[in-house]
Amino acid sequence: MEDTSLQTYDKYIKGLMDISRAITSDLYQEDILKLIVMVTARVTGVEICSLWLIDESSDPLKIRLTATQAIDPDYLKDRSLGMDEGIVGFVATHKKSVIIPDVLTEPRFKEKEMARRLGLVSMLSVPLRVKGEKVVGVLNCFTATPYAFSETEVNLIQTVANQAAVAILNTELMVKTRVIQEELETRKLVERAKEILMLRQGKTGEQAYRWIQKRSMTTRKSMRSVAEAILLFEDPD
Repeated sequence: MEDTSLQTYDKYIKGLMDISRAITSDLYQEDILKLIVMVTARVTGVEICSLWLIDESSDPLKIRLTATQAIDPDYLKDRSLGMDEGIVGFVATHKKSVIIPDVLTEPRFKEKEMARRLGLVSMLSVPLRVKGEKVVGVLNCFTATPYAFSETEVNLIQTVANQAAVAILNTELMVKTRVIQEELETRKLVERAKEILMLRQGKTGEQAYRWIQKRSMTTRKSMRSVAEAILLFEDPD
């Protein structure tokens, strides 16, 4: 980790620009988050940077390791914590950053054996906040030597974390939009296929729908695929 200086500040700004470009690109969320931790580690000089996301599908809620630039297999293994566990859970729940001078002496830090083996000492943990309130995850930075994070560094890394939160929400919105579009297209195709069956086979709308549904189950194909086949057969050209 370097002392904060104009040169270091410039590195942060360039790093934020890299992240901003990634957010507006067509990269998948996994690639964006990987880039964020790699850029953060590069511009800050920290030993390990990791990003944890809240898994809202779990009950009770869990927060899971999602991206890191670390290559150690112990750090890369599938890891999750409860929202009331460890520094990560504390930061996510209380929505505020935490600085730990030495993780080995911090009671709330859960993975002391791994930290000892990897030589991790100081830690900065910041929430991934959206619109100032909602927290979607946590960004961690570990140093290999004792280090006092300055207020400027904390603010800059918090900016990175907030950029990551934007990336996550943007990706989720894109996926939802794509799913909605595909659903609408499927409905249109099924409706057109129903009309053909009603016209050619004298079925009612409900009977036509049930026929497509049953065909989908017996052939183990989607209703969209069945509808497309009906349309193709009706208009092979």
